[in-house]
Amino acid sequence: MNRIPFEVALRVPVFGVVARRGWLIEGAAGWGECSPLPSWSESERRAGERAAEEAAEREFPAALHERIAVNAMVPRLAPDDAARLAAESRCGTIKVKVGDVAGVDRVAAVRAACGPRARIRIDANGSWDLDGADRELRRFRPFDIELVEDPVAGLEDLTMIRRRSPFPVAAETAIRTIDDARRLHELGAADIVVLKPQRLGGVCAALDAAEAAGVPAIASSALETSVGLAAVVALAAALPPVPFAHGAGTALLLASDVTDEPLMPDGGWLEPRRPRPVASLVAHA
Repeated sequence: MNRIPFEVALRVPVFGVVARRGWLIEGAAGWGECSPLPSWSESERRAGERAAEEAAEREFPAALHERIAVNAMVPRLAPDDAARLAAESRCGTIKVKVGDVAGVDRVAAVRAACGPRARIRIDANGSWDLDGADRELRRFRPFDIELVEDPVAGLEDLTMIRRRSPFPVAAETAIRTIDDARRLHELGAADIVVLKPQRLGGVCAALDAAEAAGVPAIASSALETSVGLAAVVALAAALPPVPFAHGAGTALLLASDVTDEPLMPDGGWLEPRRPRPVASLVAHA
């Protein structure tokens, strides 16, 4: 398959990442994207390649939903900047990155900007140990938190913190394979599983992981362009109904895109579709 490289800047840094790089491929079913994050292991990078090939060569699974609710994502920004980004998204659910000294102030600013009806979830990216998680989660009680993603790292610690967390616990970073999802189920490590189809090897593998986990599943992007994001939306549309928005609103964080038809949320909703890259990108490959 012919690989078409791309580089797209982010509007704001996300854990030091200021641009997304990768490549696109075209196959019988459409376009696929491989864009592993810098922190991913070699096995995760290979999974990303499989995910791109699957998206290019196979039709996505049948959609169970005509549209899906999506959340906006707010990185570790200054509170005022976080509030502005959240409000501009017009999404009903906002995921706020925490785990740093400004986390509580950031969430407070987002709550004030978005009002009491917005759903706010927090993501610590495994930043806390067990004692720290107990202490920090109590500080977020005033903000009506929907769920906490990765308050600690590792399934064993998630199992322990889940028993005493004031909020439902979601696992994402520890779920890199279907076996990880199965282990989550065995341990009772989380109330929700968050699945990145690119890191798991494609939409079909992510659906298998959702079944193995045995808990409600949320589809989540890895800051892909809209070509790669199409697979995340396809996963969300193929999952059983859940009372949670999916993490597919991240085109809002891109300064540009590889397509003229980006998957930008409309009032916090997206419809499954496959954007095509712009002709100029394909022509210069």
